[in-house]
Amino acid sequence: MGHRNHTPLLRALAQQVNEGEFVAIIGRNGIGKTTLLRTLAGLLPAAGGCAELDGADLHRLSSAERARQVAVVLTDRLTVPGMRVRDLVATGRHPYTGWWGRLSPGDERCVGEALMLVEASVLADRLVNTLSDGERQRVALARALAQSPRLLLLDEITAFLDLPSRVAVMSRLRRHARTSGCVVLLSSHDLDLCLKSADRLWLLPGDGTLKDGSPRALVNSGLITDVFGALEVSSDS
Repeated sequence: MGHRNHTPLLRALAQQVNEGEFVAIIGRNGIGKTTLLRTLAGLLPAAGGCAELDGADLHRLSSAERARQVAVVLTDRLTVPGMRVRDLVATGRHPYTGWWGRLSPGDERCVGEALMLVEASVLADRLVNTLSDGERQRVALARALAQSPRLLLLDEITAFLDLPSRVAVMSRLRRHARTSGCVVLLSSHDLDLCLKSADRLWLLPGDGTLKDGSPRALVNSGLITDVFGALEVSSDS
């Protein structure tokens, strides 16, 4: 995987994620977390190799098929003048609605469930441009969940949330992964929350490698301290 200047950030990756796993990508700023997610999403070209989902190369899927398989939430700020929250979340169902874009009762149910999952049902009739940054993050996540993806790629989606909300969102994402079978890959600067919430961590030390393991295993190995310094870290996993 490379950056825009073609300097490889990560080499010889051979990672496999199981159905229903919640994986957090951690590392220092500028180490390549967002680049990794964008590459997996097909928004940046890979220096080599491929990313497969159920044996299919993600980068060779049609745009329509990829939209049914993969949902992405990046740090870009939602700006959609005049659109209500429910209508924006409903755009996540477009890969399934056909030419006319009409929502079926099942589609409507997916939209409502996505809003409930991120505790944003009360925002449904609000205009998106009247929302706070934290509320917009919830709505962007709801739209991605409404897609019913097999792979959910999330970049710093709790950055503007307060602590109780961050804890709740991470807990709900982990539960959603387990109940739906969706794979969740999330990059985050919130080390303590990742240690407590993720099934597995992908640690980027900055030397071109990726360290993969459970939070407890990476803490016990000393790798977390090597990367982040002598912090007081703990893990419930």
